[in-house]
Parts: sequence; C-alpha cells; structure tokens
Amino acid sequence: MDAGFWFMFTAAAVFGVFVLHSHGMQRALDGLSSGGQLLLATLPKMIFAFAVAGLIQVVIPADLVSQWIGEGSGMRGLLIGTAAGTFTPGGPFMHFPIVASLLNSGAGAGPIIAYLTAWSLLGVHRLIIWEVPILGLEISLVRFVASLALPPVVGLVGGYMFHHLPGRMP
Repeated sequence: MDAGFWFMFTAAAVFGVFVLHSHGMQRALDGLSSGGQLLLATLPKMIFAFAVAGLIQVVIPADLVSQWIGEGSGMRGLLIGTAAGTFTPGGPFMHFPIVASLLNSGAGAGPIIAYLTAWSLLGVHRLIIWEVPILGLEISLVRFVASLALPPVVGLVGGYMFHHLPGRMP
C-alpha cells in the first residue's frame, strides 16, 4: 500500500470522525451512502478505463511511446501531448488510467503534464458542447486561442521541475 492509499485512508478517517462528532451518526452514514452511490455510478467506467489502459500497453510498443512522447522527445513530445489532450474527450475516470499507462510505457513527465493541462484547459469537446452554446462563439474562441500556448509551457516547466525534485533519482 502506497502513500496515496494512506493519504486517502487518513483523510477518510479524519472526515469521518469530524462528521460523526459534529453531525452525528445518521449524517455520517448518509455521507458513506453518498460515497457508495458515487462508487457504483463510476465503477463501470473505471473498469473499462483500466481495461483500455492495459490494452494500450499491449498495442502501443513502449519504444514508440518513448520515441514520440518520452523524455527525449523535446518540443515534439510537448506538442503531441498538447494535441492529444486537446482532442481527447472524456472525464477523469477515463483519462488518468490511460495517462498512468502511458507513463508506465515510457512517456515523459513534460508531455504528460502538457496532455493533462490541455485536456483540462483546451478540451475541444467541452468547447463545442458547453462553452460555445452557453457563452457564445467570440468569447469562447478568444479564450481558447489565448490558452493554446499554455500546455506546452506548463509541460516544459513541469517536466523541468519534476526532474529537479530534491531526492529524485535521475
């Protein structure tokens, strides 16, 4: 069990004790029930996302991942990560298992950071489905175009920071 497990375990215990102490047993049970419902609603998506993540490791050879979006891919890797994040629809239950799979296959920190930044900032599916219909074409396109440079820059800076973390093995 890794640090992520212990972090979430501790957070759940602290919140549980807080809710139990401040709001009583019924509210604590209501909160656990709500969390259980969320789990049941998202579990099928997560199962398929992890299946896709595993299959990606089989279908896309690790040397190809390293070549195109690996640590040595430079600006090309940052731009590929940005483009992939911009045009890949879906929510976090789909993306994070796939990103973890790409990391395990040799993707570099910078391209992955660019991908995640583009996915959250530029997602074309959200632009088309939500932003343009609600806010209008002009403001949506200006926001989109003004944001285009950010994912590669964030990927470049984030990749540098990742490799210069104190105590990190080269």
